[in-house]
Amino acid sequence: MEQVLGIGNALVDIIIKLNNDNLLRDFYLPKGSMQLVDAATATNIEKACADLNRSMASGGSAANAIHGLARLGVNTGFIGTVGRDEFGKFFYNDMFRAGINPVLSLSHTETGRAISLVSMDSERTFATFLGAAVEISEKDLQNISFNDYDILHVEGYLAPLQLLFETAMIKAKQMHMKVSLDLASYNVVESNLGFLQKIMAAYVDIVFANEEEAKAYTGSADPLDALHELARFADIAVVKTGRKGSLIQQGNNVYPIGITPAKSVDTTGAGDLYAAGFLFGLIKGYSLEKCGNIGALLAANVIEEPGAKINETRWETIHQRLKAL
Repeated sequence: MEQVLGIGNALVDIIIKLNNDNLLRDFYLPKGSMQLVDAATATNIEKACADLNRSMASGGSAANAIHGLARLGVNTGFIGTVGRDEFGKFFYNDMFRAGINPVLSLSHTETGRAISLVSMDSERTFATFLGAAVEISEKDLQNISFNDYDILHVEGYLAPLQLLFETAMIKAKQMHMKVSLDLASYNVVESNLGFLQKIMAAYVDIVFANEEEAKAYTGSADPLDALHELARFADIAVVKTGRKGSLIQQGNNVYPIGITPAKSVDTTGAGDLYAAGFLFGLIKGYSLEKCGNIGALLAANVIEEPGAKINETRWETIHQRLKAL
């Protein structure tokens, strides 16, 4: 089976269930928003929530996708940067226990954290401290071998680090790897559009985007028109359309994919797990329709529980469904 290497922001997800929304007001966090915070604020929020129910997991867009692939039995690795602290140790151990090869650079800056504050009505507010995650650089790739991998999966959040972004893809192409890119965020696409267009044309084989990201890249609000434009740059283009499913194009062929019915609790990680399922299908040599359906299956399972990870019981069910396929 082919092996997949991911590169992205190494973050520890801290999911905290609130008893009320007072803390959001105390820290000036608009409910439902994602706010970047500094290390002191992140620590103060964690201290204020010390008595509340919480869970932790290794996170970040590419890391979530790689974790999903590992749970599907794919040999995987992940490149990122963490701090020399307990959160950094946690990130490493969480990835390692999942069967992933963590290729992590160490920084004296604290490990990045995405603090997810879950209100009583299930709405989530994020306080994100990027920390060491954004200190990853092209220099960190010098002594990393890409030889053992067949696919490089890159998250769009790294696009502002242009030299790192392109260096990773150049190394992948030198090793005859396929490059998979998840555009990840419409505001990142808007801010780095010219660079991303250059990168897409030169290196990218598979691109994932949601409707907002596809619009930011192509200028078209129509998902099908945006799909056609993305397919001009990449061999396989995927536009995720939320409750309507997804659209896949290769060459002149377009494949509409439906959803797997689910009761949504938290949509965090849905796109990442879709990418994991889709890439798994490609590795297995399945049709693009089947790849999309596996992506939809994983996305449906992750949104039915808090956080960006799928629990053990659900993985058992997923593997049964895959056997049926």
